[in-house]
Amino acid sequence: MVAMLRLTRCTHTPMQPSPPPASLDFALLQQTLPSQGLRSRRTLWLLLGMLLLVIASVVALVLYLQNFERAEENRRRVVDGQWLEQSVRFHFTRLEEDLLVLARQAVAGTPQSGPATLQGGLLWSEPGAVLWHGWWPKHLSSTAHTWPHTGPVNAQSHAANADTLASMLDVAVGLRRAAYGGPLKHADGTPSDVVWLTVPFFERGQYMGAYVASLSMQASVNGLVPRWFHQQHVIKLIGEGTDPLPDSEADDLSTLLVPMNLPGTDLFIEMAPLTTQPAVVPRIFLAVAILFLLGMLASLLALRRDMGKRQQVQAMLQAQVALRTAMESSVTIGLRAWTRNGQILYVNEAFCRMVGYTADELVGQSAPLPYWPPDHTDELNAVHLGIISQGTEHTGVEVQFQHRNGKRVDVLIHEAPLTTASGEQIGWMSSILDISERKRAQQVADVQQQKLEASGRLVAMGEVASTLAHELNQPLGALSSFANGLVNRLHSHSITLDEVVPVVERMAKLSERAGSIIQRVNAFARRRELSRQVLDLPAFIKRVTAASAGAPGVTLLPLPDEGRLWVQADSLLLEHVVLNLVGNALDWAAKGHAASPQVRMWLDLDHAQQTASFNVADTGPGVPEDDRERIFSAFFSTKDGGMGMGLAICRSIVEAHHGRIDVTRDPDLGGAHFVIWLPLTAPPTPDT
Repeated sequence: MVAMLRLTRCTHTPMQPSPPPASLDFALLQQTLPSQGLRSRRTLWLLLGMLLLVIASVVALVLYLQNFERAEENRRRVVDGQWLEQSVRFHFTRLEEDLLVLARQAVAGTPQSGPATLQGGLLWSEPGAVLWHGWWPKHLSSTAHTWPHTGPVNAQSHAANADTLASMLDVAVGLRRAAYGGPLKHADGTPSDVVWLTVPFFERGQYMGAYVASLSMQASVNGLVPRWFHQQHVIKLIGEGTDPLPDSEADDLSTLLVPMNLPGTDLFIEMAPLTTQPAVVPRIFLAVAILFLLGMLASLLALRRDMGKRQQVQAMLQAQVALRTAMESSVTIGLRAWTRNGQILYVNEAFCRMVGYTADELVGQSAPLPYWPPDHTDELNAVHLGIISQGTEHTGVEVQFQHRNGKRVDVLIHEAPLTTASGEQIGWMSSILDISERKRAQQVADVQQQKLEASGRLVAMGEVASTLAHELNQPLGALSSFANGLVNRLHSHSITLDEVVPVVERMAKLSERAGSIIQRVNAFARRRELSRQVLDLPAFIKRVTAASAGAPGVTLLPLPDEGRLWVQADSLLLEHVVLNLVGNALDWAAKGHAASPQVRMWLDLDHAQQTASFNVADTGPGVPEDDRERIFSAFFSTKDGGMGMGLAICRSIVEAHHGRIDVTRDPDLGGAHFVIWLPLTAPPTPDT
């Protein structure tokens, strides 16, 4: 097979990439591999562990904050209690010092100073705190009647009060320090808030007497505790027989008993915070930590979502790769990718089978390629450079490759730009179709066509012979009749010279007609170019059928649009068709069952199809339906003695004019109805 190279390129515009296909569903291919499932489960467990760690961290922070706040509250309560205890001790010590000053003044004989003249401490100045005070000389006995009767609670109110005060005085003198007695009891035995304070005075080691004072402990406590402390705490004096604070005001965890530490008494101050002051800094720390943990949780969720999307994309890519791999393995079209420098990047299995080389042998190769025929290297290199620079047209490029075993392979190459994700072209993607079988089939078809053409020429020769016999029968018969008649009259000397001239002229016309028939049929048989010209179809029909239209029973209906219906046709061949159809109608009209034979001719116009039709109908027996398909075939005739070539030639002529011919039964006349359609054309210009 001679190597041929044919480059089918019209312009230099490269093939444009087709639009991206619609999204495909790869669900059936997205089957999770065991390793992928194990990896996904590990990732899921890792995320769950991190989520549990976040939750545990939040819970631990909350518990820590609660414990911290509880410890801070206890510490604050203890600090407040210590402050209250120190404040009580300080103010009562100051009161003892104030009474000692009064005792010194009493011994010195100075007039007794009242509350208004003594610059005492807080308790001395607090209204209602000191109920009574006075000097107690050393010679005065300590009996119920000697103690002053001040207030509702005094030494005479209850039998135990005098003993309490006597013990207080003995302790103060014996220990040489201030002593307290009480609280005194009411007449019914219930304790009161009245406590007596004794401050002994010694001069040069000699007991001179004591300064005593009656104190209201409730007023004292209210006076020594500042207002801001009252706003934050519930304060209550607790002694023997005194009920603690109710549960509505304080609980067991927040209540604190502060000892007053007054010698000779058993009094406490019960303290409970009114409001809990939360620790601001730990709460801010917790809020920030929770925000960070929530951010971490959101990050985990976003990471999980992102991992899910990545897994979906990965599964989609794997499915697409699997699908494309299966497609590449199943197609018979060779695929080849190469750079813009001509270096091969990729070949599929079909291409490898096409040229007989493996992918490892081809990838990385550049021109000249190993599958190029040695005798066509220069031509293929030129085509190769043209493809690299411009690509191919949609018709592709036909070249010839050489298989490794030496067999030549005809291929058709189409190129498409190979681009990156950013749209930058890095090379070309080739689809290579093996057309060797098609070439061989085309060669076989060409041989068959030549045989058919030879057979056609033989048939044409038969058609020419039959047509000549059919068409020349009448003019030759007329010539024979005229010649015999002229010879007979010449022999009988019954014709003059003037009478001979018309007969000879008529014979000359018949011979010219026979010659034109021979030329027309010979030209049609040779399939030469038709002598086309623009014809006025109504005028042409009127001229050709003029001789027949005057015969009895022949009617030419009014022709429409005369001068406006134009067809492009060979007038001689079209005249032959019209005369043949009219002649057949005249022959068959008399063979029908009508009383008077009739032939009707007319023209129709189809504006939608832009065609004009010539119709011929008769009153003959018509064409049977079984014969309508064969009546236009060669050598088929329903006429006695017919050769069966007339209608076959008519069909060939009409089809050569891009028209068609058909036969039906006419509904009015009842016989055959032949119709030919011819395409209309534009009217002739003055130049034509």
